[in-house]
Amino acid sequence: MRIIVANDYEAMSKKAAHIIVSQIVLKPNCVLGLATGSTPIDTYKELINLYKMGVIDFSDVTSFNLDEYFGLPKNNPQSYDYFMKANLFNHINIDDEKINIPNGMTDNVVRECAEYEKKIEAAGGIDLQLLGIGRNGHIGFNEPSDHFEPKTHLVQLDEDTIKANSRFFDSIEDVPTKAISMGIGSIMKAKKILLLASGAEKADAIYDTVKGPITPKVPASILQLHPDVTIIVDKEAASRL
Repeated sequence: MRIIVANDYEAMSKKAAHIIVSQIVLKPNCVLGLATGSTPIDTYKELINLYKMGVIDFSDVTSFNLDEYFGLPKNNPQSYDYFMKANLFNHINIDDEKINIPNGMTDNVVRECAEYEKKIEAAGGIDLQLLGIGRNGHIGFNEPSDHFEPKTHLVQLDEDTIKANSRFFDSIEDVPTKAISMGIGSIMKAKKILLLASGAEKADAIYDTVKGPITPKVPASILQLHPDVTIIVDKEAASRL
């Protein structure tokens, strides 16, 4: 596990973007696992800037998103499909046919989850998985539990997660209570993992991830067992290390 402490959110975001760019340069047809939420927004902005400068080409890249709210249509401004298009996909030359996001409006969630796993496998697996982390240590939407979920599945969102995400909605009642998420096993199959965290409110989660026991009560702690993990944090998120 490699830990990089950046001065601030901006420096963290640029460092993360450059690691992703290096992956694409090394393997232009790589498979990227992508995350949503506020943490990667500036990383995506930097990727867009580098694309516009001609530094990087996304035309052969395949992407798989970690998760999607269950019950939100793609055109809802709070869906992760909408988020990815607004914050990255609409501004780069990625092939629409190579973008994969769970279908939150599926009428057969078991089938949707199984097919998502098959798509990842058929693509050759994820070369680099980008992660954020929740205050409760969740990665993707894998909430604290009594076990590590192996595959893509339907999640009942934790109360803390719903509260944290309510800032994106008009009211907490509007926040979906369920989501489709890659499982911990799915994430751990990625060849490389890049986790980002910013702000003092993430300091406890980062400490527990890096120095705490490996437990499904802190889902991100499983990353201690992965052979190639880079964690980039700003000084506030690193304050307990």
